[in-house]
Amino acid sequence: MLQTMIVGSLPRPTWLVPPHSMYVSWQLDEAQRAEGCDDAVVLAVADQEWAGLHILTDGEQRRRHYIWGFCEGLSGLDFERLAKIDTRGNRYGIQVDAARVVGPIRRPKPILVDALRFLKRQTGKPVKVTLPGPMTTADTLADEHYGDRQTLAAELARVLNEEALELAENGCDIVQFDEPCFNIYLDAVEDWGIRTLEAAAKGVRAKIAVHICYGYGIPLVVEWKNHNTDWSHYGRTLPLLRTSAIDMISVECAASGVDPSVLALDRGKDLMVGVIDVGTEEIETPQTVASRIRTALQYVEPQHLYPCTDCGMIPRSRTAARGKMKALADGAWLVRSELSG
Repeated sequence: MLQTMIVGSLPRPTWLVPPHSMYVSWQLDEAQRAEGCDDAVVLAVADQEWAGLHILTDGEQRRRHYIWGFCEGLSGLDFERLAKIDTRGNRYGIQVDAARVVGPIRRPKPILVDALRFLKRQTGKPVKVTLPGPMTTADTLADEHYGDRQTLAAELARVLNEEALELAENGCDIVQFDEPCFNIYLDAVEDWGIRTLEAAAKGVRAKIAVHICYGYGIPLVVEWKNHNTDWSHYGRTLPLLRTSAIDMISVECAASGVDPSVLALDRGKDLMVGVIDVGTEEIETPQTVASRIRTALQYVEPQHLYPCTDCGMIPRSRTAARGKMKALADGAWLVRSELSG
């Protein structure tokens, strides 16, 4: 019970990318990059092992961005001539650069399978691989081909399913789909978002998780969180997911104003509950983490509770990320000790 993990990403070494980069500009040329990424994954795994986490990721060290890292392996997208688009319901009031959908989306070959194999050679613990969810991926692309976001998301679900099936066949224990848009487009989630997510997961012989958060701990997002007054989104999405084919749901609770009682809406599902704030360099004490876990246990059975981070930790320093992972593991150990008597 209370197995710990991070949502997915960790800060990269500064010799690989500039610090705090969300869209990576590689420091190494192409000839050196493969070895550099391998080395960064070894360090990411070592940090998680040192902290005492139970389920590991590769820290997403090889990906330029959590969405682009997958999409750059697809055909039908133009990453050379980018477009400016509104995303996330224009929640943050900015436009972002987006790859253009210029033709049918296809997956010519596996994208993350080799990275999974390398990760599994570094640890004997269960491993997780993260993929962008179809709704959030569709929201991050400039569609000039399909003309309909639901259709685009369905096509993305098809290629995501191809990838997820191969990841499971190669020993991935948890395949996680990142869907922050599930906290934004609530009507669309009900109309077609859950169905499209299930299509991405269909037939995958691994535990399927969906991560729904309020965004990375970057200044723009932290500023929005500090002024937001509506935290009711999980109250709509969690009941929908309770009856879905998804096995595990990841929710942000540490840094948001979410009432933890909403977790009871998914009683019986496995829940990754964010007990680490990824929007600050301050490292929580194990006692603080333990207190947050105890609160979650009022609504989630211990065998279904997986303490984790709110979101990815790419924006944080490596020192803070290590400290936060250690606090996560140690705080869970305190509560586990109490529960085991």
